[in-house]
Amino acid sequence: MSEAKRTSARRAFLVVVAMLLFLPAWLFSADDQPLPKILIIATGGTIAGVQDDPNDPSRYRAGSLSAQDIIKSVPELENHAVIETLQFSNVPSTEIQPADWLRLATLITKHLNQNSSLAGVVITHGTDRLEETAFFLHLTVGSDKPVVIVGAQRPATGTGADGPANLLAAIRTAASPDSRDRGVLVVMDDRILSAREVRKDYPRVGGFLAGRIGVLGASGPEYLYSPTRPHTHRSQFQIDPTVFPDSSTPNSTSTRLAEVPLLFSYSGGLGNQFPQTAEGVVIATTNTTCDESLALQVLARNGTAVVAAFPTGESVRKLRPIQATAPARVRETCSRLEGDPRWQGRWIPPIPAQLMTPQKARILLMLALPKVQDREQLAEIFSRY
Repeated sequence: MSEAKRTSARRAFLVVVAMLLFLPAWLFSADDQPLPKILIIATGGTIAGVQDDPNDPSRYRAGSLSAQDIIKSVPELENHAVIETLQFSNVPSTEIQPADWLRLATLITKHLNQNSSLAGVVITHGTDRLEETAFFLHLTVGSDKPVVIVGAQRPATGTGADGPANLLAAIRTAASPDSRDRGVLVVMDDRILSAREVRKDYPRVGGFLAGRIGVLGASGPEYLYSPTRPHTHRSQFQIDPTVFPDSSTPNSTSTRLAEVPLLFSYSGGLGNQFPQTAEGVVIATTNTTCDESLALQVLARNGTAVVAAFPTGESVRKLRPIQATAPARVRETCSRLEGDPRWQGRWIPPIPAQLMTPQKARILLMLALPKVQDREQLAEIFSRY
């Protein structure tokens, strides 16, 4: 072989080697990275609802479609994640019970901690009780991986169904590394909401307003804030998934939830609806009537933990007994309190729930009471969480 041919052959060989060296860069460009794996846990709700009357969107059967049915309606999901599904239940959210919260928290924690390839979890849920389930999971899931709850205000088969767009947004949020360690998130209408503050204000698209910490942009979630109060793997109320490995209803005292009724204060209230044997009660109020104040004192002196929460979740001021500076009519109406033998001359103010709706204050008290009974320690928990 001539020198010219050998030179040409060497050049051709070097070109081939160079192409092979750069080939992996072509095959694994940023757009071709392996997709994250997301587990969808379906519980039912309007997002899985079937509309019976096409002319009446209020007539539909919640919890009718399976998880597989739901994802088939959103083919674009496969562009953002590898999807796995698990059918937890298929009911309206009003049928979700505290025992279901425990099972769900355990299931999520087990999957996130035992499956290293799992990037996050998305839960489809009815909107009526979505904020309660979200807050319970916010306090009990023992992982920093994204947990996103999503629902819909219109049934899946109805005109203008919002479920598919919400589900796609939830998947994109759960698949993003930026969503880690932000607690449990609720995604509705391209808003990313914290489970700590989220609230359903009205049953229409856009009805979830409070608690926005981010939005869904063209490139994925864009965060404005991060929750600062304890949550998920930072919470003292994490559920131990080894307590009931088959995900059945827990029977260990370490996972027991206290019985806590939710009460309302109202004009003319006598406090006669207040239970005398509850471990704890939460009262939704801006202030209490004289008779309600007396009833609360009886509960507090008998060892019942009493928590007061503002009906809309704003900061509740510390409730106080009627003061000497109150108007004469008020002092006269409430003067019998001081002479009532049940009053005993001292006022035990309810523990204030700061920036927390009554429903969420109840959940926190249900989790706290099996661990803590001291009033000052309970007050500290409500101050921190």
